[in-house]
Amino acid sequence: MSSNSFLFRHVRTLMFALTALPLVSHAAVETIAKGQLTYGTAATFMPFEYVKAGKLTGFDIDLINALSKEIQLTPAPMPMEFKGLIPALQGKRLDIINSAMYVNPTRAEQVDFVPYLKIGSRVVVGKGNPANITGRDLSLCGKNIAVTLGGIEESQARADNQRCVEAKKPAINVMTFPAATDSAVAVAQGRADAEFLSTPGTVALFTEKAGMFEAVGAEFEANTHIAFAVRKGDTATQALLEQGLQSLVKNGTYTQLIKKWNFPDSVALF
Repeated sequence: MSSNSFLFRHVRTLMFALTALPLVSHAAVETIAKGQLTYGTAATFMPFEYVKAGKLTGFDIDLINALSKEIQLTPAPMPMEFKGLIPALQGKRLDIINSAMYVNPTRAEQVDFVPYLKIGSRVVVGKGNPANITGRDLSLCGKNIAVTLGGIEESQARADNQRCVEAKKPAINVMTFPAATDSAVAVAQGRADAEFLSTPGTVALFTEKAGMFEAVGAEFEANTHIAFAVRKGDTATQALLEQGLQSLVKNGTYTQLIKKWNFPDSVALF
């Protein structure tokens, strides 16, 4: 199955669910701590989840706080490295993953998803584009590209490196960092020639560091979906999240949060 077909099937299913959900009581869902929704998050992916002034913040944090109120549970974050999220969920140390997790077929074999946004990525360079990169193309060959460790951008950069090798061009040096902010620092310092960054992340970076960066080339893989993740087969928690999301769409909170975080309208799934 192609990636696009896989994503379309998931979103089509969720859109139906948002119009035809049976009511699910939070009391019918067994959480690991009574009355709480314990979620795992890797707070390294601005503007979705990150730490600012010692406080966990971001679009995903606002979304889960609002959703938890709708389903009458108290949100309880459990920060950890991204690579530990799925094992922690499978080991029943978490109720859900709330960490801007990209939907892909490999992960779908391990967890079930409740998508809530679709986003693309950009190639971000330092102001003036000193390495003369033109976008996600062969101009990346032989360059140092910064990405977040374990994120979709790392997979994208490694796929691009393979294309360079097949075209008999110099290899890409894929530089992995714990957080997107670290990748941006590497670009600003000239240690990396570019970074791959989500489109909302690019907007946030340009706002926070005005005049220091620019995007080159077109947005790519713009139909990538991000989602909450639940344990495989946990239909009760999945339905409860869908019900809470339905309420946020109906009462306008979903749209308000997209606007609050200056995301383009194109990210909305509903």
